[in-house]
Amino acid sequence: MATWRNLLALTVLAVGTVPLIAVFPGQSVAARELVPDKAVMVMRHGIRAPLDGEVPAGTRTAAPWPAWSVAESVVTPHGERALEIVARADRQLLARRGLLDRAGCPKPGKVAITANTSPRAIASGEAYAHGVAQGCGLEVAHRAAGEVDPIFEPLRARATAFDASAAVADIERATGGMAALVKRDRAELALLDTVLGCGGDCLPPGAPAVAPGGDGHDIALSGQIRSASGIAQVLLLQYLEGMPADQVGWGRIDEKGLERLGRLHADLFTVFTRPPYMASHQASALGRRILDNLERGPDFEVLMGHDTNVTALAAALDVDLSASGYATNDVPPGGAILIERLHDRRTGERFVRVSYRTQPPAALRALRGDVSLTPLVLPACGTELCPYAAFVSALGGRLAPGAS
Repeated sequence: MATWRNLLALTVLAVGTVPLIAVFPGQSVAARELVPDKAVMVMRHGIRAPLDGEVPAGTRTAAPWPAWSVAESVVTPHGERALEIVARADRQLLARRGLLDRAGCPKPGKVAITANTSPRAIASGEAYAHGVAQGCGLEVAHRAAGEVDPIFEPLRARATAFDASAAVADIERATGGMAALVKRDRAELALLDTVLGCGGDCLPPGAPAVAPGGDGHDIALSGQIRSASGIAQVLLLQYLEGMPADQVGWGRIDEKGLERLGRLHADLFTVFTRPPYMASHQASALGRRILDNLERGPDFEVLMGHDTNVTALAAALDVDLSASGYATNDVPPGGAILIERLHDRRTGERFVRVSYRTQPPAALRALRGDVSLTPLVLPACGTELCPYAAFVSALGGRLAPGAS
């Protein structure tokens, strides 16, 4: 049975179909009768082997990197199992909130899973489907192989009128420049150098820079931030995969050290998804899909994508993502943003609440069911319970228009 922590502390969860009786900050003594009627979860895929180039060519280490049991970028059996576990926990959470039945196959149209076209996203969707509705044959929807899905890869899909030069200018404003990021992260870069054990200057040389991509519809990041971010992620993946301690960073890093290095991986999103211009374009199609689902979609839909999708959505919502064991805005495998629509049975008023759902690193490593749910307070709303119209306006107003 999953252990849920950091649940909305003032919410009393009823059993079965009895509505939620909840008291929220600023509310009168008379409790609202809040009933969840829709939920959308935007999730990162499961634990995978390193991507091609994630450890850049020219990176120096004192010993060879440990081998993985699967090909590059593929979700591991351990990662699939972790997704099944968290899916069961999600099913029980939504059942306690009255949105889904506790067991059995969901009724047609109740639950949907949509994945990006990458094999790791599809495999993750299938593992999640097995966990959330075991033996029910719940299908994972996705586009054909080779197609680019604008929900998950909007820049590649040219889903918006993206201007790479405008993007670079906004990134520079938001971050203070790549040299400033390197200076800010000097301690973490030194720790990474120690873990690599090469004796100094382990990362490939090159000045940190961000520039328009070759096709003018993307950006290119180079230098220490780009190199260090991928390496930091590989070290975390080794730990989450359950590799022996002497293979996780060659035995030179522990969980707290990995959390520190997570700041280097989060730098990717400081550049690619969190600046206002990048967030508006990276979350454009995704945000509209969410708003559409809250109006007319299934009771519960999972959008299985990547950390860029989760962090872009967080930026569009103007929130940071913090969870125990991870650096701020470094979304772990299986980490997700849960968006719920609720209505008050007494008044008909509609609301939205948003949460960040993760599993602690040790739980992923040991395949335990511990799950953390952290409420997110949107600045546009000021409380955990956001009026529906305010949520729609806040998110919709931060999305770039679709390409004409």
